[in-house]
Order: sequence, then structure tokens, then C-alpha cells
Amino acid sequence: MKKFLSIVLFSAIGGALTLGTYKLFIEEAPIVYEKQVKAQPATVQANYLNTVNAVENTDFTVTAEKTLNTVVHVKNTSYKTVRDPYREFFYGQGNGTKQYSQVGTGSGVIISSDGYIVTNNHVIKGASEIEVTLNNKKVLKAELIGADPTNDIALLKVKTDELPYITFGNSDAVKVGEWVLAVGNPYNLTSTVTAGIISAKGRDLHGNGKVTDSFIQTDAAVNPGNSGGALVNTRGELIGINTAISSQTGSFVGYSFAVPSNITKKVIEDLMEYGNVQKAILGVKGGELNNKVAENLDIDTTEGFYISDVTEGSGAEKAGLKGNDIIIQMDGVKISTYADLTGFIRTKRPGDVVNVSYLRDGKKYISNVTLSKNEMSSVSSLGMELKNLNASELKKLNIENGVRVEDITNQELMYYGVKKGFVITAINNKKVTTVDDVVDMISNKSGNDVLRIEMLNLDGELERYIFR
Repeated sequence: MKKFLSIVLFSAIGGALTLGTYKLFIEEAPIVYEKQVKAQPATVQANYLNTVNAVENTDFTVTAEKTLNTVVHVKNTSYKTVRDPYREFFYGQGNGTKQYSQVGTGSGVIISSDGYIVTNNHVIKGASEIEVTLNNKKVLKAELIGADPTNDIALLKVKTDELPYITFGNSDAVKVGEWVLAVGNPYNLTSTVTAGIISAKGRDLHGNGKVTDSFIQTDAAVNPGNSGGALVNTRGELIGINTAISSQTGSFVGYSFAVPSNITKKVIEDLMEYGNVQKAILGVKGGELNNKVAENLDIDTTEGFYISDVTEGSGAEKAGLKGNDIIIQMDGVKISTYADLTGFIRTKRPGDVVNVSYLRDGKKYISNVTLSKNEMSSVSSLGMELKNLNASELKKLNIENGVRVEDITNQELMYYGVKKGFVITAINNKKVTTVDDVVDMISNKSGNDVLRIEMLNLDGELERYIFR
């Protein structure tokens, strides 16, 4: 009996020593946590409250439920006819053509109860037929109301009973670090929701500060098929249309990009009211600032849009802006990059008045600028600078429409005789009325498409050029 009690006693002591050793030398985190609680009770209390709030803020079930029924699956079917020499050989001339179909898919967002749906232009580009599938599996034929290749936005319309729809949020007000959901149909997996945060705003995908991209960047997973779907905040408001991913594989690897809702809203309102997108300009030339540019210009400011020149007769000139001024805000929205500036201007129309804050010689000034219509555009892919023609100029040339070549850098076209003063009247048999028409047609060009450009030469004779 004594021997048994001794064994029990030694076992108990050994167990206590083992437990004590584990608690003292191995289980470190709780010990540190206990010390922190005793030493800084106020800090721990604040951390605890923040944790509770974070848990509440990251419960996306209500937002997801609210959004899912407003996002649709978009199916684009295009039919193409190709010449088949083998069929022609066996069945005779005139019977050597063959028609085939191509199907593309993406997502769309219902924005009104009467069936208006917004998606990406590249989702429905070249479509012969468009179908949308609602979240309840109902399939509807869709009509294309209009598209804007520049912003990659298209507007569809379906005929049906009253539909659930999403409300627009203010994309200028979203903050980096804010929670968002991406809702769409990746890989034909319908009704998919992913979560992430806003990673950046005013993102230029080319990174050179010279293009007009102004995307919202997020780390919410977006894959092929998500294009045209919704990016929403935790209140279920639409803050962007998912459009692109940054990837070397074609699939999501960390970042995706959305057209801001303020740009989207303006585009679709224009398409509904005018049938095309009303494009405004501030009337300035220049570029965004950074440390190197600031050093070269011998200025202290490293953020903002530096004005190198002001367009004659523009709203900027009339409001008193000059070369060497630095734009830092527009209507209270911070302007740090070229993408910030162009993204803001894309939400406006000709005739709109914007409040511009700018620096001149280190002092801040504020002016109201009336935006004007875009009368000139540089089309880099054509190697031309184009200008709109007014009514008197068109009458003098005895034509109804066209835009004039103001400058040309395309050596190949120069070799074939294209000169300054030529007038582009049509592209692919579609009349050209403004420089925006040319920009849209170029933007809508697929990789293998051929552009047939009709021009009037300096003698008023019609010439045709093929541009690949």
C-alpha cells in the first residue's frame, strides 16, 4: 500500500512539474497576453472593442443577399461568315461560304426596375445576339442601347416585369482599405461573391501617367466571366464595374480593376439621353508630378497635375489658368495624378462648371472653369492629331461631315501621301462627324480587324486607305 501511495505521489509531483514547465517555457502567448491585460487594461479594452466592430463589419451576408439578385449572366453570340475554298471547289462558286458562331460570356448589373443593365463593352462587342440570365435562372433576350469603348461600358435593355436593381454609390468617396464585394459569374459559376478591400484609386494600368485609365483597384478575386459585374461597398451600393485583372496567366493573381461608378453613371445617362457619350475637356496640357519631374521643374510639389500649356479659347484659359500652374483639387476631389484628373473629367459634360484649386508660385488659387467640348484629339494608334470642323469649314469643303488632320507622325501613311489638311470622312463605311467618333472606332477595333479609312485630299478628291 505504501509503495502504491509513493507511486501516486511521485506521479502527481512529476505531472505538476511537467505542466509547470510547459506553462512557463512553452505556452508563451497567453502569458504575454495576461501581462498585457494587467499592465494596459485600457489598451486591451480598446482592442477588444475594435475586434468586435471588425467582426460586425465583415459580416457580408446582408450585402451579398441584397446584391446577388441584381447581377446577371450575359451571353454574347456572334455569327461570322468565312470563305471555304474546299466547299467552293466541291459545290461550285457561290457555295463556298460557311457560317460559324462564337460565344462569349460575362456579367451585368441591373440598374433600374424596368430592365436597364450595365456591362462592359468588351463583353458584348461584336454580338449578333445577347441573352441575360437572371439569378432565378430566367433567360431573357437583351437589346444593346449603346456602348462606350473608351470607358469600356455598354448599356443593355430587357423586357420583363419589375426587376430588383442596385443603387449607385459615390465612387469619389470610397477610401483605400474599405471593404468591398465583387459579384459576378466567373468561369460560368453563377452568383459568385468574393470579398476584398480597396487597394488603390485612380489607377493607371500602364503606369506611365499619360493614358486615361482611372480604375478602382481591389484585391477581391475577379476572374474571366466577372467582367461587367458589380463592385459594391458594405451598404450594397454600386461603386464600380469589374473590368480587368492584372495577370500573366489570365486568371486572378492578386489585383483586379473596376470602372468607377461615377464614370459609369455618367456614361449610361449620356447613352440614354443623347445616344452617345458627351465628352468634356478642361483645356490644359501637361502631366502628373513626381519627385523627378519636380526636380527638373525646380518646384517643391511632388503631387498634382502640372500644366505645361493652356488651349486657346478653352474654359481653362478663360478662367485664368496658365502654364506652370499645378492643379491639386477639383470640386474638392484631390488630384494627385493624371488618372485622377481624367477620371474626374469623365464624370462631367460640356458646359459643366467645376471648381479648380491650383498652385501658382507656391500660393493657392481657386477658379470656376466651364468645361468645353472636345474639338481636338491625338490618336496615337493612327499617328495623327485630328480637329473637328465647324459648319462654315464643312460648307467651304462642300461636305456634310468629317474631321481634319492637323498633324501626322505616321511615317507609313506619310509615305502613301497622307498630309496635314486631309479630311477623314468615314471609317468602315461609317460617317465620321467628330474626333470622338474616330477615337471610339479605334477603341472598338479588335486585333485582327481592318480599318478602311476614307479621306478627302487637298484637291477634294476621295482616297481610301487600309489600316491594320
